[in-house]
Amino acid sequence: MFSEIGQLIFDNEAVAKTSDFTMGLEIEMQRVDETGHLSQEPYPAGAGDEKTNPWITNDFLETMSEVVTPPAAHALDAMHYLYSINTALRTALSPGELLWPLSMPPALPKDKSKIPLAKMGPKKEAYLKEWLKRHGFSEGTPSGAHINLSIDPHVFQLVYDQMSDQFDSELDLQNYLYAKIAQGFLRYRWVITYLFGASPIAEANYFEKGEGPNAPIRSIRQSSYGFGNKFRGDYTNIQRYVDRIEEGVKEGKLISDYEFHGAVRFKGNTNLRELPKTGIQYLELRMLDLDPSSSVGIRTNTLRFFRLMASYFIMTAPMKPEQVDAVVARADDINEEVSEEHPNDVSKYQANARAFLQRLEMYANKIQLGPEYLEEIDDLQDRIENPRTTPSARLITHLKDNSLTDYAMRRASHYQEAALQTIRPFKGFEGDRKISAEELKHELFKGSWEPDRDKTQE
Repeated sequence: MFSEIGQLIFDNEAVAKTSDFTMGLEIEMQRVDETGHLSQEPYPAGAGDEKTNPWITNDFLETMSEVVTPPAAHALDAMHYLYSINTALRTALSPGELLWPLSMPPALPKDKSKIPLAKMGPKKEAYLKEWLKRHGFSEGTPSGAHINLSIDPHVFQLVYDQMSDQFDSELDLQNYLYAKIAQGFLRYRWVITYLFGASPIAEANYFEKGEGPNAPIRSIRQSSYGFGNKFRGDYTNIQRYVDRIEEGVKEGKLISDYEFHGAVRFKGNTNLRELPKTGIQYLELRMLDLDPSSSVGIRTNTLRFFRLMASYFIMTAPMKPEQVDAVVARADDINEEVSEEHPNDVSKYQANARAFLQRLEMYANKIQLGPEYLEEIDDLQDRIENPRTTPSARLITHLKDNSLTDYAMRRASHYQEAALQTIRPFKGFEGDRKISAEELKHELFKGSWEPDRDKTQE
């Protein structure tokens, strides 16, 4: 099961480090009014300055709020950060405002020209206007959950100390391992779409008449109907990743390297060209719809599943470099098929998904990750055998006149009421204060939670 690197890690009893990823979360949600339409209220003052607050900001629309957490060493820490910042945003909303819990936006107006784009400064606003010209209004409105994942540095040190003859430097190894994980997630992105897809329909005026699917599907957002540029990246290695994006910009297929919105992005240097020299610092995983059954759009067990997948990709054999592009291209095609299946249907790729989860279960047992991981695998295996237990299938049971508005508003109201009951709402973003991650940790919890405390791996 293990690759040479995986066996080395296993023999040195360092497997726990391969699942000890640091994670940050970015969760987008639309602000809506009490009728279920995009809010007309200004950006909430209690959320700070959308241009400078790193923890609550905007993306594309002025109503598209994005909550960003500091990096956290454990799944529960990440979720506590997310919950607390999400609550701070909710308590800053105007009376009657709610956060829409679905990835696909609420009903849009027929005339979209008056809906304001995010006010993020002249450079970003010029980019958004150009993006709007190229893609149209609707494509920018779906929201999602992004996971930022970084490898424990001890993994690089351990492997390089004993395999330095195979890598030019520790940085070369670092870039290699991040690319290896990215390849794995892209190869099995369709499994994630099946298990977590939660955007079966679009509300009024998202599609023009005659466009869009004729029936509910697993995930509009993860399909070709969904968000943004369909430009395909090259994940063979970090240099080819950079070269491909720069080629896209040169050919006019991308406005800038910022517009590359692949399912995985290499992050670490804002100057893309310098990234191979300075090294990938983390991966941005962009393949999750919002989970409306959670007030924060994602569940702790989902983070654990992503940790398990990433650890498995580190420890097992890589694809051959010459195979990567073709394998990822085929996986993209499979993802398109899976995303467009009816939510109640057994997937065409059920047997493949079953085999992959069985392999993950074998791996989890071999390294003795713990019952919380095995319980999550059990639940997800049930989704593969019983498609009606998937998020999209459950959502379509709430359809009323081909709309999920009633359901979404019930959930949104419930989550908003709970947030407003908090005993000590966080007010630290008021007055455009700039708060560091350390200050945020201290002020956000004040004894109610202790992030990064010594404890068993979550």
